[in-house]
Amino acid sequence: MPAIDTIASFFLASLLLAVSPGPDIIFVLTQSIIQGPKAGLAVMAGLCSGLVVHTTAVAAGVAAIFHASPAAYATLRTIGACYLLYLAWLAFRASAASTEMSGRKTVLLPRLYMRGVIMNITNPKVTIFFLAFLPLFAEPEHGPVAFQIIGLGLLFIISTILVFGFVALTAGSVGQWLNRTPAAWRVMNIIAGIVFILLAGGLLLDLG
Repeated sequence: MPAIDTIASFFLASLLLAVSPGPDIIFVLTQSIIQGPKAGLAVMAGLCSGLVVHTTAVAAGVAAIFHASPAAYATLRTIGACYLLYLAWLAFRASAASTEMSGRKTVLLPRLYMRGVIMNITNPKVTIFFLAFLPLFAEPEHGPVAFQIIGLGLLFIISTILVFGFVALTAGSVGQWLNRTPAAWRVMNIIAGIVFILLAGGLLLDLG
């Protein structure tokens, strides 16, 4: 592993990056507000599982394929955008489905977890970011770079858990208060749908 001061610098940078606005933290925020803190934590777990895939891809050199192949990069981003549009459709449908609060939804944590996984792994921008970011802190004189990349990736995931977990718990508490009225619940689903459309648009526009 790299020197202690390098690890400390990397962890601090990871925390700052986790706090910065992006699709993942927005996803955790919206789902926590709409469905509660457990839902946000389930999404967070899925997103972090996706980060494991990206870390492994970088360590194995697979990320270089997306970096070198515009077609592969564009294809995966298109899939990711389509999935975000699907989530937007689900949010709008949930908003229009019923005005009744009782029995309006059951939080399916495994499904939310898988949404987090799919959303993260279909964003090759994360892999490209890891490909550029993680090696900056690897020190070949301290051992195999691949193992260092895996260790750094795990530290990044820990920082993400800390930040996203705080967001899920905080936003979930606010959401539970807002969810007392059907109108607030409908509005939050509409906002979530709009956010997903904007994120999908950002992915598609970035293909150009």
